[in-house]
Amino acid sequence: MADTFMQVDIMLVFATKYRDALIEYSWDEELYKYITGIVQNKDQKMLAIDGDKDHIHIFLSLSGDLSIAEIVREVKKSSTNFVNDRRLSKKHFRWQSGYGAFSYSRKDRDRVINYIKNQKEHHSKENFKEEFKRQLKEFDIEFKEGYLFDFFEEPESEN
Repeated sequence: MADTFMQVDIMLVFATKYRDALIEYSWDEELYKYITGIVQNKDQKMLAIDGDKDHIHIFLSLSGDLSIAEIVREVKKSSTNFVNDRRLSKKHFRWQSGYGAFSYSRKDRDRVINYIKNQKEHHSKENFKEEFKRQLKEFDIEFKEGYLFDFFEEPESEN
């Protein structure tokens, strides 16, 4: 076959280091535009991007040129430099090392795009930890609590 043909839609999810609430609403759109530029410069198609103060969702359609890990590595590295060079964050900005990658069919695009565009409203009802664990379960991805993102919260009491 002379050419490669594919359609792979992936939602990437990753958090700030220690889930610090470093992404301010006053500059998050600037960050999202910058990340969109990274994705497009790597010949990938951005479908949606949004997040909350401690994490981000990126929905993109992959071409066959790069692996998911390569895209995540470039987005994290470049966006970290972008935030720190411009001193957008009050503290030193970093992303956590891990990430989630969830694949969707073409027919799910509109639903996923709407879900991502409503992140701030969504997180008034469900926190990031609950959301991420729900996604892992929905995709039947086995996980151990100790290997999830660094979730620093008070332990739940046993009543």
